[in-house]
Amino acid sequence: MKKLPTLLLLFLVSLTCVAQEHMPTHADYLAFAKTKTLIVLDDNPMSEYNFRIKDVIKKNWTITDYEFISNKDFEQKRFNSQYSFIINSIVTFNKDKTKARYNFLSLVMGGKEKRIANMPDLCSVPLSYKHVHEDVYSYKLPCFIRFMQKHVSLVSKNPQIITENVLKYYNKNASLLQGKTLYLIKNELQKEVNSIGKIRKVYSGKVKIVTKEDVENAIDNKNKGVVFLHKVGPENSKTKARCFKILVGANDSDFYYFDYHMIRNKQTDSFLEKDFKRIAR
Repeated sequence: MKKLPTLLLLFLVSLTCVAQEHMPTHADYLAFAKTKTLIVLDDNPMSEYNFRIKDVIKKNWTITDYEFISNKDFEQKRFNSQYSFIINSIVTFNKDKTKARYNFLSLVMGGKEKRIANMPDLCSVPLSYKHVHEDVYSYKLPCFIRFMQKHVSLVSKNPQIITENVLKYYNKNASLLQGKTLYLIKNELQKEVNSIGKIRKVYSGKVKIVTKEDVENAIDNKNKGVVFLHKVGPENSKTKARCFKILVGANDSDFYYFDYHMIRNKQTDSFLEKDFKRIAR
């Protein structure tokens, strides 16, 4: 497993960020429970993200009180430790020659830090490559919002799992995939494993090749036993970038697998044959 740098939220007007310098502490997680969570909306009031996140929060956010705010409000309120923030931010990585940019959904703590870079990041989930349309990930937001709440509760009780790449903790859940059905979209799979027959050669678990609409319905209906692939990459372009891969429960919103690879040669923008081999162990 490659080591993913912890994220740095360095916000400018457009909420641009790079790899984070400050890891959260156990105290940060405990303090979160006493905060009011402010959901930062995009400046464009007609954005699909704004429409989706408002609905998703109203239906799924239960762990703290909440309020929707603008970027301008964020700049004024981020110094107040009584607030936590959910933000859709643009992320780049230090020492990354590709200079690729990604959208991340992040839960951060307010406080006295003058540098936004030092605001504790309690949980960050990659949403998409920067230039990919919002509809690639927006329908998955209910699972990510539910996951964030479960993650914060888990870490609050188990601070030993706080690491630079805390999401790799969830790879232990790959063993729980037995009996569950993987919902996979064909064009998100490496050509070596883009059919049931090819997959069977390396993975014996239940698999179904589905459409985006099938995944969306499974999420909306919280279908038990369904685990879908969330893939983050530049899609059809040949851009050199990271490809993030997360297997997410449609019903429980648990993460069952998390990894990423650099897109090059046979390592295409897709779920790879070696990913199947890893979850088959």
